[in-house]
Amino acid sequence: MNQAKPVSIVMIEDDEGHARLIEKNIRRAGVNNEIIPFTNGTDALTYLFGADGSGMVSSGRQLLILLDLNLPDMGGVDILEKVKGNVHTKRSPVVVLTTTDDSREIQRCYDLGANVYITKPVNYEGFANAIRQLGLFFSVMQVPETP
Repeated sequence: MNQAKPVSIVMIEDDEGHARLIEKNIRRAGVNNEIIPFTNGTDALTYLFGADGSGMVSSGRQLLILLDLNLPDMGGVDILEKVKGNVHTKRSPVVVLTTTDDSREIQRCYDLGANVYITKPVNYEGFANAIRQLGLFFSVMQVPETP
């Protein structure tokens, strides 16, 4: 019987205070999955797509991406576009975290394939609900059998 790999949470958030708060909320929501934190887009993209940029490194990974839109080195929307545009990462759910509630930006994120959009400061109840909804992703995201 093929055991599904546990989902790792990739958190791309440059504000340390927010990152700690998010992690605390994830734990409070009862999610004990590994959290891999990044404070900028460059390092996160290297992790997600590998040194060669192909994304092959992520082909066997079960990832959920928490993405802040305002990063020091690049826009989160660009990262979202890259993640959803790559065959190896496009099935990974992306939760967008941002301080803006600009409806055009929100729509753009959904158009690009974001699964959930959460406005900071993160309201604990809303966040816990979003994470619980993503718990559904955790249970349905199965690694395909390798023949």
